[in-house]
Amino acid sequence: MGSTGKYIIVGGGLSGLSLAYQLSQIGINATILEASSRLGGRIQTIKGKKDTPLELGATWFSDIHPSLLEFIDELGLSKYEQYSKGISLFETKSFEPPQEFFIPESKNPSYRISGGTQRIIDTLAEKISRKNIHLNAKVHSLTVADDLLKLETSDGKIYHGDKVILCIPPELISKIRFSPALPDDLKQLLPEVQTWMAGALKFVVEYDKSFWRQKGYSGMLFSHAGIVSEMYDHTNLEESKYGFTGFLNGGAVGYSKETRKNQVLQHLKKLLGEKAASPIFYEDKIWTDEFVISGNQNIQWPHQNNGHLLLQKGFFNEKLFLCNTETSPEFSGYMEGAIRASTAIFEKLK
Repeated sequence: MGSTGKYIIVGGGLSGLSLAYQLSQIGINATILEASSRLGGRIQTIKGKKDTPLELGATWFSDIHPSLLEFIDELGLSKYEQYSKGISLFETKSFEPPQEFFIPESKNPSYRISGGTQRIIDTLAEKISRKNIHLNAKVHSLTVADDLLKLETSDGKIYHGDKVILCIPPELISKIRFSPALPDDLKQLLPEVQTWMAGALKFVVEYDKSFWRQKGYSGMLFSHAGIVSEMYDHTNLEESKYGFTGFLNGGAVGYSKETRKNQVLQHLKKLLGEKAASPIFYEDKIWTDEFVISGNQNIQWPHQNNGHLLLQKGFFNEKLFLCNTETSPEFSGYMEGAIRASTAIFEKLK
């Protein structure tokens, strides 16, 4: 059995949860169907051995993201500036010493959420009735049945809703069976909408102490020569827990996790010294699972078809809507885009 509800939101990432939260503010409790075993989508904060919040997903934002900043304030969360003081490194060739440079203080710094980006997701989930959130509920078909939309999940449960909002990457929407079928122009477009972060390989490491700060380094580095392509200090707000987060080069996708870890530590040792080779925790994530992307996308430019007009329309007599950071015409691919997309749909539904 499933349930019947006024609104059904497919996807428990930032766009889906923020939409559910906005609806709850006017007394509407939407049903949320999340295909994976966790909430957050491309936001994923994990904890190291000393509970250091470490980001495997979306991390940074700035003053040019007003919708997100307002949302963070409304949820009672706090932000702090990304640490960038000291010597930063740029490695151009493996056989040359890295270049050292300093980042001037910015009028528009990058921020992080105190306690980790997952705090946004967890706070939203607390404000939405848990009984309305269903995990491991992957939607595989959507049928127009009289005045309702009928959704069936992979575990055989049926849900009926007056309106359905698909808050998942557009490319994944094309894997759902629709009856009647979606318009041809939309079906053709969906596989050609770039899913931001799809294929990215992010890593985190945790240490007992911030040895790099003690040596005058910012923890920021960029490399064209090693497995780590970019990295940033990931010390917490209280400066009591220490680590790095960053991205590995595309070629590392084909390595085993153990090989990636060994190469990362050797690379950091070369650039930051012996202590970098002895973290207390390491993790990485390749963003290619079934909840992000279904195969190799035919993408020719960054943000391809993000914010396309078709993605902002209603379908099946305004009963079906798409809502995701890639559907936003502004800041698509970012957390700001997810908030803007959900607010736009909320205005249509309320």
